[in-house]
Amino acid sequence: MNEELEHELREFIAATLALDKAHAERFDVDTPLLVEGLALDSLDAMELALAIERRYHIEIKAEDVRNRAMFGSVRSLAAHIAAHRAEIKGAST
Repeated sequence: MNEELEHELREFIAATLALDKAHAERFDVDTPLLVEGLALDSLDAMELALAIERRYHIEIKAEDVRNRAMFGSVRSLAAHIAAHRAEIKGAST
């Protein structure tokens, strides 16, 4: 299930950050998003977090200690979103 979300997120990140095609094709679901890998700076990370909040209806707090792990890679970000969706689904049943 997460593979579809991972693919969607990869494309979403590339579009949100206006990555050129060559750059977008160089990262996969395990590429680190922060520091190494995509090397997002704090402004890129903030822009991405806001876009993810809007698109996936999750709240990302700047002071949350889980952020570094959540933004570790597309795979970890997809896992966080999927867990959030499961919580919402569980709460509504």
